[in-house]
Amino acid sequence: MTETVTTTESTDRTGKPFLELKDLQVHFPTDDGLVKAVNGLSFTLERGKTLGIVGESGSGKSVSSLAIMGLHKGSRAQVSGEIWLDGAELVDMSIPEIRRLRGQQVAMIFQDPLSAMHPFYRVGDQLVEAYRVHNDVTKAVAKKRAVDLLDRVGIPSPDKRFYDYPHQFSGGMRQRAMIAMALMCDPQLLIADEPTTALDVTVQAQILDLMQDLQKEFNSAIVIITHDLGVVAQMAQDVVVMYGGRVVESGPVRDIFYRPEMPYTWGLLGSIPRVNRGGDHRLKAIRGTPPSLINLPKGCPFQPRCDYQQYVEGHSCSGEVPELLQVGTDPHRVRCHIDHAQRTKLFTEQIKPNL
Repeated sequence: MTETVTTTESTDRTGKPFLELKDLQVHFPTDDGLVKAVNGLSFTLERGKTLGIVGESGSGKSVSSLAIMGLHKGSRAQVSGEIWLDGAELVDMSIPEIRRLRGQQVAMIFQDPLSAMHPFYRVGDQLVEAYRVHNDVTKAVAKKRAVDLLDRVGIPSPDKRFYDYPHQFSGGMRQRAMIAMALMCDPQLLIADEPTTALDVTVQAQILDLMQDLQKEFNSAIVIITHDLGVVAQMAQDVVVMYGGRVVESGPVRDIFYRPEMPYTWGLLGSIPRVNRGGDHRLKAIRGTPPSLINLPKGCPFQPRCDYQQYVEGHSCSGEVPELLQVGTDPHRVRCHIDHAQRTKLFTEQIKPNL
């Protein structure tokens, strides 16, 4: 059964979501077995909105974004389910067709711009190429567009930095150039994979402010993939929490931060440094390590690391995979065997006082 995470105001004037994933599965055959990197991911997103996807490394965040971009096509990856973007289905789309959409309707800010950009070509030439692939214009017109965007993203002396190579840019400047490249064709959907990784706090804030300003101007939908819940709190209206290739909790950002119900989400929130805590306050790490995506634990994938299994009534956490169920009448959904009333009590009495 498809379990769809619906964002607030998730339909456009046609009555259909701008971006919709239905039961997306991405598996990789290996010599050791089948890696189930994404296992039944569903959500919707509308123009002008931001969806945050959070979770530890190996939870399936980046793999799902690459599937939206069609970058698994031609590889050994086994991709099934449906990805609808503005009425077009992407999973069954041919490589030439998806290439025509990529960059124009959907673009991606990759996690490491130094490896994502070609080291032997000038930054400006790469931006020009990205623009001319989708627009029948001269190099001069494309260059003007590239210089304008480099200026818009805050790169000083853009007419001169146009001729620099990626290694001549600092980390923050490379990330800005990567954003400029992603925005060259005014994409309707922007996927940002860890856009602030390895950047200092000041540059992080500048990058996030830049993305929000550009979203307002172009009315783009944004999927931001991160392990940093602070970034999600600033950027997103809705959140999807992934673990072991599945959604374990989803809902409006206010629900995920102020009344989360999944023990894994409690653990993520407990690992955020708080300025209102004393110097002797220690962060509480989630014990253990993420599961192998080849041999996932039976039942709830989080059960080997969960400290609250004793509150499950009627059946064991290792018996079956819990369904992603709606909490009350809200769009908040949780995948957990613990009863809703018990989860609420646990959070109120044990978890929240220590956050």
